[in-house]
Amino acid sequence: MTDSGSSDSARLLTPADVRRLADRFGVRPTKSLGQNFVIDGGTVRRIVRVSGVGAGDTVLEVGPGLGSLTLALLPHVAGVTAVEVDPVLAEALPGTVAEHAPDLADRLRVVAADAMRVAELPGPAPTALVANLPYNVAVPVVLHLLELLPSLRRGLVMVQAEVADRLAAEPGSRTYGVPSAKAAWYADVRRAGAVGRNVFWPAPNVDSGLVALERRDAPVADADRREVFAVIDAAFAQRRKTLRAALSSWAGSAARAEEALRAAGVDPTARGEALGIEDFARIARHTPHKSD
Repeated sequence: MTDSGSSDSARLLTPADVRRLADRFGVRPTKSLGQNFVIDGGTVRRIVRVSGVGAGDTVLEVGPGLGSLTLALLPHVAGVTAVEVDPVLAEALPGTVAEHAPDLADRLRVVAADAMRVAELPGPAPTALVANLPYNVAVPVVLHLLELLPSLRRGLVMVQAEVADRLAAEPGSRTYGVPSAKAAWYADVRRAGAVGRNVFWPAPNVDSGLVALERRDAPVADADRREVFAVIDAAFAQRRKTLRAALSSWAGSAARAEEALRAAGVDPTARGEALGIEDFARIARHTPHKSD
């Protein structure tokens, strides 16, 4: 990580600050929004460091909450675009930044919106995603933003440990499935560390993990992403079935599924968990209705 070259700094939120701000804004963390606010300065500094962001980056932060990670990011990057679904928190964040980092306030843009439904963002195109993501929507948010914003070249997200395992899983592992296969369409994904429960308020009932993403080109240039994802969904809908059986509805029949699999060079008796994203892409290229 490189510094912005500026002497500007931010005063990070302490546990007492987080509770004071929550009281001031009448915020009570809700499970429905997956709100667990980071109260540990060391953790947000670590996230910024591991993310590798620097002076040339415009960071997209989803779910900034009360601003703990936002304040840690601002001194090191060109700007932060923060997308917050809670209107109270979205309205409050600029004031918190003005109070704790007055010289950096102009680097912040706040978008009051649901990250799952956002279609465009103001300002410069974001180059990095850095976020403490709500556990209940982490995977669809990551996939939506990678599809929506080709400018995102890398990311570091904090998610539930189990979700981190699923996103970063390799083919053949028991945690490999739809999230890992679809994420691999966009990026190289890896676990980047563990995070304990006590750095949050309120403390969740699960541990968290950091997931790093590095954008890469689509694995098969002439494969249609939507068709590839349809194959992935079908392959994992019934994990214990062979691909010949699991893809029968997608292909129109088991025989046609086998034909597509053989054309793609994939064993029809294999299971979805054995296939990498390149395999799914080759199968999609041979989808029966394309050649009818």
